[in-house]
Amino acid sequence: MELGLIGLGKMGGNMRERIRQAGHTVVGYDRSPDVTDVGSLKDLVGGLSAPRVVWVMVPAGPATQSTIDELGELLAAGDVVVDGGNSRWTDDKKHAEHLATKGIGFVDAGVSGGVWGLKNGYALMVGGDAENVAKAQPIFDALKPEGEFGFVHAGRRRRGPLLEDGPQRHRVRDHAGLRRGLGAARGSARSHRRARGLPLVAGGHRHPLLAAGSGRGRPRPGPSTCQSCAATPRTPAKAAGPSKRPSTTPCRCR
Repeated sequence: MELGLIGLGKMGGNMRERIRQAGHTVVGYDRSPDVTDVGSLKDLVGGLSAPRVVWVMVPAGPATQSTIDELGELLAAGDVVVDGGNSRWTDDKKHAEHLATKGIGFVDAGVSGGVWGLKNGYALMVGGDAENVAKAQPIFDALKPEGEFGFVHAGRRRRGPLLEDGPQRHRVRDHAGLRRGLGAARGSARSHRRARGLPLVAGGHRHPLLAAGSGRGRPRPGPSTCQSCAATPRTPAKAAGPSKRPSTTPCRCR
């Protein structure tokens, strides 16, 4: 199969190499003369046989917008554009509708794998009509890891990048949940040691996940414990006076 690949940076360059290793023909374009195969997008389109599949692997935003606008003037009905730049879903919608007026298909693709994808393969989460996805399927098969995993057709357009970005959000939530869990376990251990008359702090160790990070998800500070009597925590009292600042109540040893 033939593929036009625009954007030959760290990921794009490795993707070109992996696709070629699978036996496909890749015509690559990049603004850097050291890595590009052709001198312009017009030359790239001219070097492909119809129906063409062109993969855009440039940063999301103005770079992707200008590239797709130019491709819309160069490609013909029945061709397909794949956007692998993790564009915002609203931009994907706009690009798909613009290309559809010219009969050009559009597929968005969330791509994960980084610089290790050349050896290990890429995780691909794509959105688009089944007909357009099928035209690029040999390329998806070449990029994904060997075996049954590594590729998901998530449905219509705009689904791929959302699905690809999902694990990032889950990792953030899991990290916050882990810190909360460690905080609860630490509190339980303190109660256990207090009930048996043991020192509350063993070596002053604090887990890095409890110490690191800030903002949403960070465990709220609880009442401190008197290190002298190790019995009654000092709890904030009601705010008094115009300052509205809480005071503390003394523990039993004071």
